[in-house]
Amino acid sequence: MTVSAASRPGTVTVPGAGGPRGFRSVAAVAGAATVHGVHGAAGRTHWKCFAGRRQLDSATEAVEWASIPPGGLSGEHRHTRTEEIYLVLHGRGEFLFNGVPHPVGAGSLALTAPGNVHGLRNTGHTDLDWWVIETLAPGTDAVLSGTGPSHPGVPPMGDAVIHDLFAERTVSTDGVFSGPLRRVETVELGTGGRTELGSPDAELAVFVHSGAGRATAGGATADLSPDTCVTLGAGSSTVFEAATPLRLLVVTLALPGRSVEAS
Repeated sequence: MTVSAASRPGTVTVPGAGGPRGFRSVAAVAGAATVHGVHGAAGRTHWKCFAGRRQLDSATEAVEWASIPPGGLSGEHRHTRTEEIYLVLHGRGEFLFNGVPHPVGAGSLALTAPGNVHGLRNTGHTDLDWWVIETLAPGTDAVLSGTGPSHPGVPPMGDAVIHDLFAERTVSTDGVFSGPLRRVETVELGTGGRTELGSPDAELAVFVHSGAGRATAGGATADLSPDTCVTLGAGSSTVFEAATPLRLLVVTLALPGRSVEAS
């Protein structure tokens, strides 16, 4: 696998702005890398990591964005240590789960638990963009922290779990995931609308799907535009304001030993 600079210029990253009680990171898709041969597949993928273990306190491996051109493929691979969501942002494709293709489009949310094989193919005529969040399964986290067995084993394969987030609006991962990623939801604001987001016992990852506005936390302000991702610390309170109709995608990432109240 080789990585080169992408043709998309510029990047905005403000790690730790506002401290642990405010923004943990603010980043845009601009400046994404071009990756060749992702998971052994032919072709290229645009890729950007918004936040990872250095920015977050939850057992989160990475908060990322990826994009493949028409006919592109993110190769099939088995998950043995992590739980992962693919949330399709734009375009159409096939989510490949244990060798079986499933049609997906904007708003499709695919959950992959350990033991399963997944990939993604672009079957449309435009780029296929998706949001990726990968978290450590409890067994993996126990191994890394030295509190569990050195070989927790790999669970058996399961059935595909795919939701239409834009229709359902809130999706719980109960019964599929057992790690920190507890919930995925959409928040939609009309022009001039505002909402306050935060959790006492979980970090939040917030992706701007469409629209413009700003977020304010701990005295710091971040401008919001499509394909911007903001991560928020546990115990923080962030106000989001819409300059135009604004659609936010929000993921709840529980901290170790914390329970997350149902919404």
